[in-house]
Amino acid sequence: MLVDPKFWSGRRVMVTGHTGFKGTWLALWLSEMGADVTGLALSADEVSLYNQIGATSFLRHVEGDIRDPAIVDSVVAESAPQVVFHLAAQPLVRLSYEEPRETFAANVQGTANVLDACRRVEGLAAIVAVTSDKCYRNNEWAWPYRETDHLGGHDPYSASKAAAEIVIASYRQSFFSAPGAALLASVRAGNVIGGGDWAKDRLVPDIMRAIIAGERVSIRSPHAIRPWQHVFEALGGYLLIAQRLAFGDTRFADAWNFGPSPADARPVSWIVERMLERWGSGSFELTGDGGRHEAGVLKLDCSKAQRELNWRPALDLDKTIDQIIEWHKAQVAGEDVAAVSRRHLANYQVRMNAVLQESDK
Repeated sequence: MLVDPKFWSGRRVMVTGHTGFKGTWLALWLSEMGADVTGLALSADEVSLYNQIGATSFLRHVEGDIRDPAIVDSVVAESAPQVVFHLAAQPLVRLSYEEPRETFAANVQGTANVLDACRRVEGLAAIVAVTSDKCYRNNEWAWPYRETDHLGGHDPYSASKAAAEIVIASYRQSFFSAPGAALLASVRAGNVIGGGDWAKDRLVPDIMRAIIAGERVSIRSPHAIRPWQHVFEALGGYLLIAQRLAFGDTRFADAWNFGPSPADARPVSWIVERMLERWGSGSFELTGDGGRHEAGVLKLDCSKAQRELNWRPALDLDKTIDQIIEWHKAQVAGEDVAAVSRRHLANYQVRMNAVLQESDK
C-alpha cells in the first residue's frame, strides 16, 4: 500500500496540534491530497511554519486547549471526522522540568480528552495517536528499542509520553475494539527534523537561529545519539497506518515505531558539523546541560513497520540535511517558502512511493 491521494481526497480529517511543526506539515500534506482538514490547537507562534506558509488558507483552524474537555468534545462532534491524528502535546524535554504539571496535563489528560471525544463520533474509522520515541524506559544500551520493550521515563516529558501510551492502550481495549468501532494506533517516531521548525531547545532550530543571527551555535550534549529523521518519514508512516485502520485491518491497531535506518542514529556533534558545512559558515560552542538529565543513547527498531506495513525510510540523513538547508536558505533569501514546502513534499511523496514499490517486489 502507498500513500494514496485518492483515499484522502474529500475525507474529513481532524488534526490536533496542527499549528506545531509536525502538525503543520501533516495538515499541508493532507490538504495537498484533497482532504477536508479541521485543526484544533493553541495559537501558532508568531515565527512558525504555520504562519510562514499561510496554513489558515488550506484548513479550518479552531483555537483551543486539549486540556479542556468541553472544547475538545465540541470540536470533535462538530467536525465529525472520519480520521483523527492526535499530535497536540507539550513536546519539549527541558520545558517539562520547568512545567511538569502542565506537561502531564497536556500529554496524558489531553490524550484522554481527545480519545474520549472520539468515542461518540459516528463514521469515525481511524485514530492515530502520536507519542514519542522517549516513551521507552531508557537503559542507555546500544540496542534499538522495540514496541514490546518496557515503557518509562526519567524526565517528566518522557514519563508523560509513556503514560499516554498506557491511556491509549486502555482506550483501545475498552472502547475501540468492538465490531464497527474506530481502530486506534499509537505511533512513536524518532527525532524528527526538517525545514520550518522554530521550537526552542531543539537542536536544528537552535542551529538555524544561530546561523541566521551570525552567532555561535550552543550545544549541550555533543555525544548524545538520537534517531534523526526527516519529518516526512514519520508523517508518511502515520498516513499509511491511518489508511490501514480505515480499511478495518485490526492488525494495525497497535503501537508502531517509525525511525531512520540504523546508520542515521548519529551523535549531536555530527548533525551540527554537517549543517554548518552545508550552510558554508558558522561555529559552535559547548554550554553544558545545566544539570538536567537527558538520555545519552536512543535508537528505534522499526522492523515491525518494515515487515507488516512495508514502510521504509526514503531519505537518508545527508539528504535530510541538504533539504533543511535548502528550505532555510530560501527563507533567508525571501523566497516563497510555501511553494518550496509544497515542492519538497511532492518530491518526497514520489520518492517514498518509489521506495515502497521497490521493496514490494
